[in-house]
Amino acid sequence: MDRTALKTFVGRDRDSVAALKRDHHATRHRVSRGKSGLQAAQGLREYARKVRPDWPTVRDRAEDLAHHVALKRRLDRAAHAFIAR
Repeated sequence: MDRTALKTFVGRDRDSVAALKRDHHATRHRVSRGKSGLQAAQGLREYARKVRPDWPTVRDRAEDLAHHVALKRRLDRAAHAFIAR
């Protein structure tokens, strides 16, 4: 590696890079009307199935459902806390 290139990379303005990434992803999301997130999820699911063809297992599904139920209960409790005020 070129030492100067490494120093330039390490010393770059990270805030500007982060802002450019945010703008890129926001534009991509706005243009695709949210479909880009679904496409990414579908790609990840396809990859997971290639790596583990048995995924999701019955146990995986049961654990996922349990997490969703627990989250729903927490959201319900939080909603009631705001309504009670």
